Amino acid sequence: MDLVTLFEQDPELMRIFRIIAELGLKDSWLAAGTLRNYVWNTLSNRKGLENASDLDVIFYDPTVTYEQTLALQEDLNHRYPDYKWEVKNQVYMHSHSPNTSSYLSSCDAVSKYPERCTAIAARLNAQGHLDLFLPYGSDDIEEFIVEATPHFAADKDRMSVYRERQAKKNWSKIWTQLDVRY
Repeated sequence: MDLVTLFEQDPELMRIFRIIAELGLKDSWLAAGTLRNYVWNTLSNRKGLENASDLDVIFYDPTVTYEQTLALQEDLNHRYPDYKWEVKNQVYMHSHSPNTSSYLSSCDAVSKYPERCTAIAARLNAQGHLDLFLPYGSDDIEEFIVEATPHFAADKDRMSVYRERQAKKNWSKIWTQLDVRY
């Protein structure tokens, strides 16, 4: 499956990518569950953004404070209320993953997300086309496999978080064909 073409063919998703690009944030991407769920929905003959609990916008900029990030998120939610925006500066996000050093970039952070299928990010490039980052490829997403990333699999505390996350998220309720691996 050509994910770039899939995403570029959706006018609503492309509008979201343009909104993110216009923010001018350093190393910014639409990432994680937003795109993973989009693919799962499409493969399940649903509307791509159906069940989109939020839009995961990530960026990496040590000069932007946590408070400024929250203000940016609030502004997006005010200006574009059709979506629930979640804006996260990856400079601060390593603290949510046990025994994890500071991230070096947004892509470094994405590669250390809990699940391989969640490790996905895309953004508009200068030519107006999508750049796609998939550190583990697209097979897990396309085959409905939920498995820990190497970063999470390498540490028992992180694996505990991974297991708790799977129980809490209960994605199999929406996508019954998921193969969740522990």
